[in-house]
Amino acid sequence: MKTLTVALPGREYDIVIERGVLSQAGECLQALLPRAQKLAVVTDTNVHPLYFAKLKASLEGAGFQCWGAVIPAGESSKNPGLLTELWEDFMEFGLTRTDGVVALGGGVVGDLAGFAAATILRGVAFVQIPTTLLAQVDSSVGGKVAVDLDHGKNLAGAFYQPRLVLMDPDTLDSLPLPVFMAGMAEVVKYGCIWDKDFFNFLAVRPSRQALMADIEHILYTCCDIKRQVVIDDELDTGLRMILNFGHTLGHAYELAGHYTEWNHGEAVAAGMCAAAKLGVSLGVTPAELSGQLESTLAGLGLPTFIPCSAEDYAAAVGRDKKGAGADITVILLDRMGHAVPHKISKNALLKLL
Repeated sequence: MKTLTVALPGREYDIVIERGVLSQAGECLQALLPRAQKLAVVTDTNVHPLYFAKLKASLEGAGFQCWGAVIPAGESSKNPGLLTELWEDFMEFGLTRTDGVVALGGGVVGDLAGFAAATILRGVAFVQIPTTLLAQVDSSVGGKVAVDLDHGKNLAGAFYQPRLVLMDPDTLDSLPLPVFMAGMAEVVKYGCIWDKDFFNFLAVRPSRQALMADIEHILYTCCDIKRQVVIDDELDTGLRMILNFGHTLGHAYELAGHYTEWNHGEAVAAGMCAAAKLGVSLGVTPAELSGQLESTLAGLGLPTFIPCSAEDYAAAVGRDKKGAGADITVILLDRMGHAVPHKISKNALLKLL
């Protein structure tokens, strides 16, 4: 078992990484939530047939009443309509302020369930059990929860930290290869922004088999980096912005594909490559870094370029939460393993793109 603690002012929570921990969830939550009687588990149509029964048996074995909400898999489920349905379902289940919500699934499930937990009864305990690589290394840690609006991704949300994150690497075995590799985009990001040695470690492991052989180390390293960043800047006003490397442009690619052609990881991969080239053109990023990044991502089967119209770039830049008035802060690399915020006018950025 590997454990990391996210220590924030007045509260802290653990990230537990262990093969088979899904079967121990009931025991873990019994100790964490001694007053809780009911747990509402939110999952999706992909994950439910794989892992819900195992989790339910563990929770009920620990004495909890367990009810499951199954949402359609995919980004389109992260909407205000489904959020309202969850609120009503929680009340129908009889959830109280001493009970809790458990997210079992990927980033969409975690974001939606977390926002529902943050807002029902002015906030109930929330537990993350991420089952995708992308969710395990990124969205399950740090407390960002949200739903999408017609105007863009994650525009209605909150900072609401989980009480516990349980990561079972065995759940990654059921991921289709493209979904697994999409998660690797976020893994590579951590090497780019924080740890050159970790980037080099990943660059010589282009296969799923090689990566899974060291998966606990990979998960621990990514979560430790994010843990340090979140402790320093929980509300995303300073250092935490570096976690968005590749995301401003990645959101443009998701928008260009109508959120169906390119998943988040694929869009971030291409977004990082575009950000590296942008950094070169601005004199911030060393020229050789761009090719190094593209080679590593291509070796993982990830896209290094996604066509995007000027209109989609403008829409994504205009809606980006890192924007302030006519300016926007983009995250660039001044060397491998180190990211810097770079303020630029939105108009200038769009001309460069």
